[in-house]
Amino acid sequence: MTAESCKRTLEITVPAEEVEQVAARVVESLREKVRLPGFRPGRVPPSIIRARFPEEVRRGVLDELIPKHLRAEVEKQNLDLVGVPQITEIHFEPGQPLRFRAEIEVSPQFELADYHDLTVHYEEPQVTEEEVNQRLERLRERRAEFVNEEPRPVRTGDYAVVSIESVAGLPGKPIKEPELVFLVGGEDTLPDFTENLLGMVPGEEKEFDVHYPDDYAQERLAGKTIRFRVQLKAIRRKELPELNDEFAKDLGDYLNLEDLKRAIRATIRAEKEFLAQHKAKDEIIDQLVRMHDFPVPEAYVERQMEVNIERRMRELMAQGIDPRTVQIDWERVKERQREAAIREVKAALILDKIAEREAIEVTRDELEAEIERIAREEREPVATVRARLEQERQLGRIAARLRAEKTLNFLFEQARKVPPGEE
Repeated sequence: MTAESCKRTLEITVPAEEVEQVAARVVESLREKVRLPGFRPGRVPPSIIRARFPEEVRRGVLDELIPKHLRAEVEKQNLDLVGVPQITEIHFEPGQPLRFRAEIEVSPQFELADYHDLTVHYEEPQVTEEEVNQRLERLRERRAEFVNEEPRPVRTGDYAVVSIESVAGLPGKPIKEPELVFLVGGEDTLPDFTENLLGMVPGEEKEFDVHYPDDYAQERLAGKTIRFRVQLKAIRRKELPELNDEFAKDLGDYLNLEDLKRAIRATIRAEKEFLAQHKAKDEIIDQLVRMHDFPVPEAYVERQMEVNIERRMRELMAQGIDPRTVQIDWERVKERQREAAIREVKAALILDKIAEREAIEVTRDELEAEIERIAREEREPVATVRARLEQERQLGRIAARLRAEKTLNFLFEQARKVPPGEE
């Protein structure tokens, strides 16, 4: 089934009597507004108005009658209109019925398949001691202190504090940094820096060449070989805090180290639970889409592709990148997302129908909680965010998303769970 199945053509006729009644009102309205030489305001004969302003009369009649009779026909046929109708073949002549054609898209009609016996791959996440210890080590790294060593030659694993200045190989403004820190032998330190820093002692200065790979992140340096003048100012070592009760208390409202470990374990479990459920719910969507074969209106697909592009642009802006400055063919990106957009639209329509059958609704408190979450995320007052969302008419879309999420949660709770890898 294709999107063509969602298209309808309506042939609509408006009786000549109604056309004339509306035309008379339009003419009367124009009489009050127009000013013609030889006539007092509001006293221009209707026949002259019709003769001098035929396009204005025509536009006034069509602007009133086309929406009115299109709406009536849609309601009469009980159609769920999607997108903006295309009005064609308008026949408008004085004294004659008005006839026009409306090309419309309608929301697809389909019967729900049995969604009560779905199977998903899922098992309760487990948290290992190793995972807790890895998280603890990351916390220790964040609280590490760097201590100056007594003067000696640089060794692998040292933190070398240097002043650096480019002296050749870099066009334009030279690099000049009074203090940089390199982890000698670290994976993020270029090999040429490590090789030349090894053996240096504090106070020593030397010049050496550094080659930057072609795919280096800073475009200005990529592929170049640059000569630097480098002075070693100090050697530092990293000292990690001892893992004990005091360390836990310093991190926050923890009674002791065991209390911190319990909190870390709960956090890891919640993260794993979120990912596992997300994957399982994606399986549910795949199954629902496969179970239901119906056409998707092009207007829905276009809107979903636009939403996806807008989301991608917001992600770029969140990274400090102006989408207008990047070399991206957004129309091409949009078209590449067509299949994904069709899947998303079908899933939304199916979930909406399931929600309707199961009487799943979003409460005022749930919508308000989501507005508060958005406000926290954007670091704006709740009232400001609510006013903006109302102005942009986004509250309906947010409520629809929350309803779909509740419906997915309902389906997940009902589904039969099997461990990953099993059928």
